[in-house]
Amino acid sequence: MIEINLAKEFSYELLSLDCQQETACLTAFISETLTSRLRKQGAVVGLSGGIDSSVTAALCVRALGPDKVIGLLMPERTSHPDTLRLSQLVGESLKIKTILREITPILSGLNFYQEMTSCLRELVPEYSEDWKWKISASELTEERIFTFFWLVVQSPGGEIIKKRLPAETLRRIIALSNFRQRVRKMLEYHYADRFNYAVAGTSNLLEIDQGFFVKLGDGAGDFKPLAHLYKTQVYQLAEYLELPETITSRQPTADIHPLAQGQDEFFFLLPYKEMDACLYGEKNGFSPESVARATGLAEDKVRLAYKQIAHRRNSNAYLRLNPLVIEEK
Repeated sequence: MIEINLAKEFSYELLSLDCQQETACLTAFISETLTSRLRKQGAVVGLSGGIDSSVTAALCVRALGPDKVIGLLMPERTSHPDTLRLSQLVGESLKIKTILREITPILSGLNFYQEMTSCLRELVPEYSEDWKWKISASELTEERIFTFFWLVVQSPGGEIIKKRLPAETLRRIIALSNFRQRVRKMLEYHYADRFNYAVAGTSNLLEIDQGFFVKLGDGAGDFKPLAHLYKTQVYQLAEYLELPETITSRQPTADIHPLAQGQDEFFFLLPYKEMDACLYGEKNGFSPESVARATGLAEDKVRLAYKQIAHRRNSNAYLRLNPLVIEEK
């Protein structure tokens, strides 16, 4: 258990990076890792149009050169229209080779769309595939730190229906949704094998610590340059690396469900800046009062965030484990 030091005062300055020094450190890490440890000739990055994959690709270009980086574009039929457009924009701005692989046929072959429709109709019988849907999380309360979830569906005419998700149905939806991330990672490793490249993981510290990734899906990679960085710091690097303003000013989105939603609505429950502050405070022994003063959040909400951060870290610990084996004697 981390001891709270009441004398310490949290400030967002603690999350400020020396971007020049950090970039130099990261590019050296990528170059040395690929040449000396992995012995690969380049890097494959799955581009989503989001900040993490964009910064990862930009760092790989700095370390290896644009001719040694491949960006994979892997939309499917329920992806947000901005996903492909912004992914292409990143590829063009970095002058890297991009490969478009529409994954809808693969998901169709796995009966993904049919099974998802069947699952959603158990709660909303009138649902059809031309409707949009998402999962939203409940608010934190003092009585419980665990989260329950709601299914929100929208008809083509704009009608909204909201139903509480039973645990079994939620697990089915998550298991089906994880197909997408694992299919994408399968393709990344396909092209890595084909060109003797390494796969770049794009998860940041906030996602890894809290379990916001799919095991053997978007959480996989041969190297992970952002794994020690808070989301706030990734945004700082994005500006330093001069990624397009459309990317650096974009708010994080889940892009998991057809109906648009932010990561805070689906998983974190707070905007990323406040989540970073709460995570940093919880990990480094800052009092909730101190974080509340810096963020403008209510003190009770910070205390609840601390509790949920610890709860989620423990409950999702298995996601961070390597395969378990009997140790050699």
